[in-house]
Amino acid sequence: MPQYQELPCGGQVFDIDTALKDGILGAALEPGDAAAGDAGKQPVELRKMMDELDAAGDGGGDEAVPAVFICPISLEPMVDPVTLCTGQTYERANISRWLALGHRTCPTTMQELWDDALTPNATLRQLIAAWFSRRYTRFKKRSADFHGRAADLVHGLRGTAVPRRQPLKGQARVAALRELRTLAATHQSVTKAIAEAGGVALLTSLLGPFTSHAVGTEAVAILVSGVTLDADAKTALMQPAKVSLVVDMLNEGAADTKINCVRLIRILIDERGFRPETVASLSLLVGVMRLIRDKRHPDGVVAGLELLNSICAVHRPARSMIVSIGAVTQLVELLPELATECVEPALDILDALSAVPEGRAALKDCPRTIPNAVRFLMRVSEACTRRALSMLWTVCRMAPEECAPAAVEAGLAAKLLLVIQSGCAPELKQKASELLKLCRLNYTDTLFISKCKLTRTIQ
Repeated sequence: MPQYQELPCGGQVFDIDTALKDGILGAALEPGDAAAGDAGKQPVELRKMMDELDAAGDGGGDEAVPAVFICPISLEPMVDPVTLCTGQTYERANISRWLALGHRTCPTTMQELWDDALTPNATLRQLIAAWFSRRYTRFKKRSADFHGRAADLVHGLRGTAVPRRQPLKGQARVAALRELRTLAATHQSVTKAIAEAGGVALLTSLLGPFTSHAVGTEAVAILVSGVTLDADAKTALMQPAKVSLVVDMLNEGAADTKINCVRLIRILIDERGFRPETVASLSLLVGVMRLIRDKRHPDGVVAGLELLNSICAVHRPARSMIVSIGAVTQLVELLPELATECVEPALDILDALSAVPEGRAALKDCPRTIPNAVRFLMRVSEACTRRALSMLWTVCRMAPEECAPAAVEAGLAAKLLLVIQSGCAPELKQKASELLKLCRLNYTDTLFISKCKLTRTIQ
């Protein structure tokens, strides 16, 4: 059984070392851990420790936070635990809020409270502080070890290690980069150590016309892992030879390599000195569309759509090239299968492509444009409704006698009435009214009215 120890201020609490050793809290002492009594001496407050561990994804390390530390209301670890008369313990702020709302029952047992006093649970608070203090100490020690190892790897790759050696080459270089990539992916704070050791300039220099894809793959993965890229690094990465290598890897690499290449180009596009003509490459655009079509990798679909959307925004001449590789038809056909978060960027791209004659013609000629655009009216978001309505307006104006009846058959009339009656923006309602008039002009009155009624009845 756990022993007791006297506190300087009087009273007794569990001997925390014994409690942990006995497995009461599911966390035995490990060699090298600080004594539990040192928890009160930790300079970092308990909440700050929890927040830092949580931000690093290390809230419980290799073990779950003991259930007795969790507030039944918020399901988060407690910082200031208090006990009700029913014997149930809660975080003070959470139970105070519950009582302030007028509740006079225990949230867990639903027993009626005969006393609403909140008694501080000093014993549990000591245990929570000790457990998180240990976890925090181990986390800091591991972080320091990871930072040191990352710096050593960078110095080895640069040839600035002590004692001084030649920069790593061949398979040794690939192995070092792979380890550095793993560290950066597992521990976000390592990216700072990489930058401080000169790793950004090193990784940038590794990308070039004579770089092997094995080296390039690892270098790109580290560059997009969260490492801060300064202006000099971005300028260097925008050199044609480096962009060409990234595009080659986008077309020939594995799925994760393709995604990382797309993300790197996306980062560069946002740079002030970026040259738009850099993305005017059929090879790049084909690679991006291939990634978007690969539904096995949702992250790749998202990354590809974001890049294509950015290209349409920064380089208008590229829109015709995007249309020329069949992007309009492919995107229209993909719309019903896309995840919700992907629909809006896809519609943004199609709307941008409709600004060029080739794009408008491709939209009109695609048999799925009208039914898929009608489908996304008053769905997902107002922005999606706006883009879908713009596409329908484009094709119906181009060929009203052909497209307007097809749109009404697809249920457009009833959807337009919903837009007009909704709380959408006034200009959106105006556009819906104009499109409705256009459809009515190219559809017999009797059939038009009956189609509206039938569609609304079905919906």
